Amino acid sequence: MIKAGIIGGAGYTAGELIRLLINHPETEIVFINSNSNTGNKISDVHEGLYGECDLVFTDELPLNEINVLFFCTAHGDTRKFIDSHTIPEELRIIDLSMDYRIASNEHDFLYGLPELNRRAICKAKHIANPGCFATCIELGLLPLAKHLMLNEDVTVNAITGSTGAGVKPINTTHFSWRNNNMSIYKAFDHQHIPEIKQSLKQLQNSFHAEIDLIPYRGDFARGIFATLVVKTKVELSEIDRIYKEYYERDSFVHIIDKDIDLKQVVNTNKCLIHLEKHGDKLLIISCIDNLLKGASGQAVHNMNLMFNLEETVGLRLKSSAF
Repeated sequence: MIKAGIIGGAGYTAGELIRLLINHPETEIVFINSNSNTGNKISDVHEGLYGECDLVFTDELPLNEINVLFFCTAHGDTRKFIDSHTIPEELRIIDLSMDYRIASNEHDFLYGLPELNRRAICKAKHIANPGCFATCIELGLLPLAKHLMLNEDVTVNAITGSTGAGVKPINTTHFSWRNNNMSIYKAFDHQHIPEIKQSLKQLQNSFHAEIDLIPYRGDFARGIFATLVVKTKVELSEIDRIYKEYYERDSFVHIIDKDIDLKQVVNTNKCLIHLEKHGDKLLIISCIDNLLKGASGQAVHNMNLMFNLEETVGLRLKSSAF
């Protein structure tokens, strides 16, 4: 049995992670740390867990009693924690913040996108879980990078639900502002762009183009729906073959031959991809649930690989039929 601890247990990604782990047949949650909620029941904060979880938040950190530690902390806090605490040598860490996503000689965290680094993840101790936009966009582009087909700037428009902004309310997440509304933010300057470029260069060292990302705030709670445009003269049938070959051993990425909808992936760990050719322009449509495939589901996927479990254990989640 894998014994797990969670730091930063009050946010949306933590709530999804707890839900996954309490239903995971090979995992037991030992503690969920939250200084601001110490002593409160988990189900009083994550109310969807009523009747499923009787744990309480704690300010204690029994790191010697666990096998894996998840960080669901604000960006910057994981690094502060690791720098100020003694971490057991064999403790595996999965960090859902962006603190260690960019490779550096200063740390040993591996970028945890299973569809890119599966073999290395199986042997890693420390994993940097990818960002949600990055996951959706990278999965849409990796097969092209493998075949050295990304030689010009990539245009990306991607819309995300309000949960992507976190649980703490801000002006742009209030229902009265978000409802019946749409806006862009961080155009061409989103924080996930560097990790996207890093992943593409891992497969295509010659990639030096731009990822022209326009992120949109959507009038819905969860999910990311992205459209990517790449110039290529390669026929659609060949591109389709390239994508299906790349993902043939991956359990959660599916190449779909007809139009896809965001609702098909919400509440699942799936990524659906649809391809279209318009002249010399390839349209790639990629969608995921930002809290699952883009965060907590991917973290559990990484845990399964790190502990030599079948990768889908605890992740056979079903989308709504309506």
